[in-house]
Amino acid sequence: MSKLKISPNIFIYPMPVTLLGTKNVDKANFMALGWITRINANPPLLAIGVNKTHLSNQKIKENKCFSINFPNQEMIVETDFCGLVSGKNRDKSEIFTVFYGELKDAPMIEECPLSMECKLVDVHELATNDLFIGEIINVYTEKEYLTDSIIDIKKINPLLLTMPDNQYWSVGENLGKAWNIGKKLKK
Repeated sequence: MSKLKISPNIFIYPMPVTLLGTKNVDKANFMALGWITRINANPPLLAIGVNKTHLSNQKIKENKCFSINFPNQEMIVETDFCGLVSGKNRDKSEIFTVFYGELKDAPMIEECPLSMECKLVDVHELATNDLFIGEIINVYTEKEYLTDSIIDIKKINPLLLTMPDNQYWSVGENLGKAWNIGKKLKK
């Protein structure tokens, strides 16, 4: 096998497609976001990369909180729209049914199978983006998306994103239990 050297501007994929919720004065604002990862177990922390030019970046810094909402595949049009249009130019507060939890400046989306409200913990300034670290304060879902009290990825039916080809995908088949199937090599 011969390895090819390709551009270092690569993305780890697939990425979850989420909707980042922030509050703009008195209205909810949502931005499509794929650059998200869990970074700590306890307290539960996640990191998101948001371009410095986005309104959401400014609002996270002002409000010290944000929400992460996981849309399902049926929400693909609205989700893509939130990635095409800036909250600086268009009010996106009425696209979804908005609700609030403990953090009053972190709007969440009723239609999303999974929503998390996050308190801002830290900001790392990078060249084009800011890396926001948030503590997950509360998580909201519905019984229909759980199996044995755990979020079921098939029931959520999430959107996935690949870059740089900019394509939406769905979740494939379950291949096996993590930290288990490799035990075959322990023998």
